[in-house]
Amino acid sequence: MSGNGTQIPMTARKSGPLRGTADVPGDKSISHRALILGALSVGETTISGLLEGQDVLATAAAMSAFGAEVSQSGPGAWQIHGVGVGGFGEPERVIDCGNSGTGVRLIMGAMATTPITATFTGDRSLNGRPMGRITEPLGLFGTQSFGRSDGRLPLTVIGATDPASIIYTTPMPSAQVKSALLLAGLNARGQTIITENAATRDHTERMLQGFGATVETSQTKNGNVIALQGQPELTAQNIAVPRDPSSAAFPLCAALITEGSDILVPNIGLNPTRAGLFATLQDMGAALTFENPREEAGEPVADMRARFSALQGVEVPPDRAPSMIDEYPILAVVAAFAEGQTVMRGIKELRVKESDRIDAMARGLETCGVTVEEDEDWLIVHGMGAGGVPGGGTCKTFFDHRIAMAFLCLGLAAKKAVSIDDGSAIDTSFPVFENLMRGLGAEITRNNR
Repeated sequence: MSGNGTQIPMTARKSGPLRGTADVPGDKSISHRALILGALSVGETTISGLLEGQDVLATAAAMSAFGAEVSQSGPGAWQIHGVGVGGFGEPERVIDCGNSGTGVRLIMGAMATTPITATFTGDRSLNGRPMGRITEPLGLFGTQSFGRSDGRLPLTVIGATDPASIIYTTPMPSAQVKSALLLAGLNARGQTIITENAATRDHTERMLQGFGATVETSQTKNGNVIALQGQPELTAQNIAVPRDPSSAAFPLCAALITEGSDILVPNIGLNPTRAGLFATLQDMGAALTFENPREEAGEPVADMRARFSALQGVEVPPDRAPSMIDEYPILAVVAAFAEGQTVMRGIKELRVKESDRIDAMARGLETCGVTVEEDEDWLIVHGMGAGGVPGGGTCKTFFDHRIAMAFLCLGLAAKKAVSIDDGSAIDTSFPVFENLMRGLGAEITRNNR
């Protein structure tokens, strides 16, 4: 999981209609949280549908290193014997989180208020991402951290010896920051209160309540306020992980831009804090429908159907960004096949993801003949209509799984084949992507070197 291994160059070619059912993996965000909260609970937590990508497997290994008993009994079926809140032991080795920003930040929060020391590292991409946004507020609990500039990995965290609760307002909409602080607040005296100006994905709050923590959420004039009562006893749970809407976005969007397509993606989690892309696609005129709506494990779920559509460019509301922050790369691809401009503002958080995703998408789209404009906080894609994207380029992925998958989807509908320099990062979140897409009729191949 170093991110420095053999590159996998790949090519996607104009395909016939995509047809069939796409069984995408379990939700990555929920998978991370289920493992961590299972490790912090008392008893055996069972998880079905766990995403077994490299990012989540790194979190499972970390929970084992901190003293939880973690085992697998079948595909997606895992068991965690937890150690309870404050029960983490000091790991004997460096915690390698691979490519996972979510994993490393949430794990730092989970151990930050226990008096132990842990050192974290990751692959080249993760070690370049800022951790100061996590380590600075964790310092309010009494946690110490020592790393490279801006708290970059490798980084050592020394947990607080007598942590008290904090009151904190997040400076940017970030579910990772909020979640890390809530996990830290579990082992702190009193009530930890986090305020965020814009609501972000709330899987942590929902799951904390399910494990028995007292969590209250309210809307105030200052924003979304989450209050957590510290030092609860979390009770083991049975967790059924819904399928990942961020992964579902790729086959769904590929169907929307590939002529004649009609696919079904079952059991997709539709948490309102994650559904911004689907609302935006419907604004663009997408033939996107929700079938069999229901609730599973406290999360809204539905089967989603996507058909090839004539799309119109839109201006995406900036306040929608937190609910679709991971989906802007594939939205930029869809926008290239729409008529007119698609304007995406309020997206500067994309600059500090696995790659600078604004720059990566802009350069790749230009390579494929699409006109774009960008600034620090926005991206405008000048759509070329259905079937109008020239393609023919080789796009750099910067070891970013979402960039890689987005440009492969572009190639399925472009006039000429589209290549990517490296698809190896896809395994971090969507290890079955290639086979799933080929099963729908996509022409995606690995290039001989």
